[in-house]
Amino acid sequence: MEARISFVTLGVADVAAARAFYERLGFRASSASEQSVAFFDTGGAVLALFGNAALAADAGVPPDGNGFRSIALAHNVESAADVDRVIEEAHAAGARIVKAGQETFWGGYAGYFSDLDGHLWEVAYNPYLPLDAGRRVTLPPPEDA
Repeated sequence: MEARISFVTLGVADVAAARAFYERLGFRASSASEQSVAFFDTGGAVLALFGNAALAADAGVPPDGNGFRSIALAHNVESAADVDRVIEEAHAAGARIVKAGQETFWGGYAGYFSDLDGHLWEVAYNPYLPLDAGRRVTLPPPEDA
């Protein structure tokens, strides 16, 4: 398997409401989107929104997952001020602020918000992993390189 992610699909209660939320955040839905699914280009992987029950049925698992899901999506930015700005933009779009931006134990600055369905988003400034010209995180090469 190649080390890459093609899609991140979030199960949502209401695809139209979730799509509108992400559009308020500045995401632009692809013309391939339909009533039952929305697709957003994120500059690498595709973010997809799909109904909870339909996603669970597709995977063959029960649709009753609740509470902390042991996953957070991340949006890295270029400064601590950008963290605070993005968290406020998310709040204005309808997100719940889970943790306001603050200095982290690892030397950066980060905060969290949750979308309409409780999916956690971390907004982070990491001075040790800068963004490139395409605003993608720059990782050092693998240890065995």
